[in-house]
Parts: sequence; C-alpha cells; structure tokens
Amino acid sequence: MGSKTNPGQPLSILLVEDEKAALDLLANILTKKYSGIALYTAINGRDCLGLFDTHRSDIVITDLNMPDMSGMHMTQKILGIKPDTKFIVITGNTAKFSPAALGGEELKIDHFIMKPINFDRLFAAIDLCVAEISGL
Repeated sequence: MGSKTNPGQPLSILLVEDEKAALDLLANILTKKYSGIALYTAINGRDCLGLFDTHRSDIVITDLNMPDMSGMHMTQKILGIKPDTKFIVITGNTAKFSPAALGGEELKIDHFIMKPINFDRLFAAIDLCVAEISGL
C-alpha cells in the first residue's frame, strides 16, 4: 500500500523487551533470520523512544507490560512521530492485552503475538509488515 519513506535506507526493526535474556535471544534470532534489515534493541520504552528518535525504525516489535513506560504509551508516542510505523506486539497477558481492549484499530497495531512466542507466527508477521512497507 505504501512505500518506504527513505528508499536508500535499509528497512529497520526496533525490538523492545524489558527482560534482558529474552531481548538477547530475540535479537540473535532476528539478526540471523533478517540479515538485510537493521536491528536496534531497547530494554524499555524510554530507551526505545530515544532510539526511535534517531533511527525512525519501520517496524517496532514490543512487549506491552514494561516498567518505566508501558508499551501502549510508547506506541502512542511513536505513532505521533511516524504514523506509518508497523507494530508487532508480544504479550503474555491475554486477558488484559487483547486487540479490542487496546483499541488495535486506533493504535494501528498490525499484529499480536502471544507468549510463549511461536517464531513461525512472528516471522510471518514481520514478513507481512516488510511486504506492506515495500509496497509488494
């Protein structure tokens, strides 16, 4: 539907996870799977916003339940900066964080992935986001 806003720049993913071991594992897997995509990582919402301000990532993969700043608040701030950002939300709390409860349409959350993460679903969500960004 849309095309990449900076055609000369590689696509980029910003991964936000407050559990360091999970962040490192996901970053390692994503780096191997998507070697042509720039990957940035943040341990919390505040760090994410700082990185986003610098890199304007195309896709943000985030947990919602984080200390310091919730993933929902962070998502709203990012959409205020770059409304065409794609969001993949990872959560383990199905009751509290459903797309309907979060206003998925309003927040333009593209995909929800439940924990424990099914990597085939995560990869499919990333692939769909990349295809939409690339206009395929």
